[in-house]
Amino acid sequence: MPVAEARSGPGILEGLAERIARRIAHQGPMTLAEYMAVALGDPAQGYYMRGDPLGARGDFVTAPEISQMFGELLGLWCAETWSRMGAPDPVHLVELGPGRGTLMADALRALGRVPEFLGAVRLSLVEISPALRARQREALREILKPAALRRAPQWHETLDGVPRGPLLLIANEVFDALPIRQFVRKDGAWCERMVALDKDGRRLAFALRPARLEAAALLPPEAEAVPEGGTFEVSAAASGLAAEIGRRLAEDGGAALILDYGAARSPGEPTLQALRRHARHEVLSAPGTADLTAHVDFSALARGAEAAGARAWGPVPQGAFLSALGIEARAETLSRGLAPEKAKGIAADLARLTAPEHMGMLFKALALTHPGLGAPAGFGPGVA
Repeated sequence: MPVAEARSGPGILEGLAERIARRIAHQGPMTLAEYMAVALGDPAQGYYMRGDPLGARGDFVTAPEISQMFGELLGLWCAETWSRMGAPDPVHLVELGPGRGTLMADALRALGRVPEFLGAVRLSLVEISPALRARQREALREILKPAALRRAPQWHETLDGVPRGPLLLIANEVFDALPIRQFVRKDGAWCERMVALDKDGRRLAFALRPARLEAAALLPPEAEAVPEGGTFEVSAAASGLAAEIGRRLAEDGGAALILDYGAARSPGEPTLQALRRHARHEVLSAPGTADLTAHVDFSALARGAEAAGARAWGPVPQGAFLSALGIEARAETLSRGLAPEKAKGIAADLARLTAPEHMGMLFKALALTHPGLGAPAGFGPGVA
């Protein structure tokens, strides 16, 4: 039987919370991964199905929304990598979770300087949200008019829908939203944190139950460093997606660039959080109305991709990666001739993306490649 923990959601269950409660009442407690999958992806009331979560009026801001420099540099990274691949034609340029389409719009604008690459590109966007798909089409409409793409972009719900062939893939702040499970060391054994109902059946509440053998088998050797009472997070979804990407790269050639956040782990420290209106929110409160994220375990992604035949490079801090791609020089070019206040704005954006106290250190870049490709730009010697 699960043992109830102290934290719980609101006492009045309605909407998606009520549906989750009914499911728990009939089927028993659900894992955190199951809860996250429903809260984020429920077709009717899931967080990513409800509308646009980005920007000042939303719940969070991502790097592409901060500055055009981010998407421009990633687009040119793809072109340079394509050249190192032998310039295959066609090549599938794929973005997972493209948000508002800002990153890809900026990338395509920069890639206007590389028309031979654009001519080879088959653009695919992997997005489950109808609302965000609409924003992506809007963002790309004007950019694609002058772009020399031979075919219109295609949208897919999963990577599996993208046609096979040489691949260049970008995933910015995607893996942090994939479902996780939490295992807690209690009395020398592993328990799993579940989502249950409190004793009155009126609240969603966390509970612990002894970890089943198949669940405990998910824990890597480094989990043994977790102290009594500590937590270890595992994402089978993230490792599985990294393995799928790695398999495609090994078989078809290409590279993937993953940018996301994840600090060096302190053994036993949980990272799952909910965000709403740019502030912390209770994880079990009003599911479907807040973003749920956890720090990315980059070593697990690398293991999954390499087990599938690819090679992993990094991770390196985002600040160091963008600096290696020349973001300071791009900022200087954009600032040239501007009024002082606008130039200060570009400098502030640069700092936000690269400074250690902002996104520069917490966010990391990981590259996955075909094993014969070699180190891609931003991952060579001296980048750390």
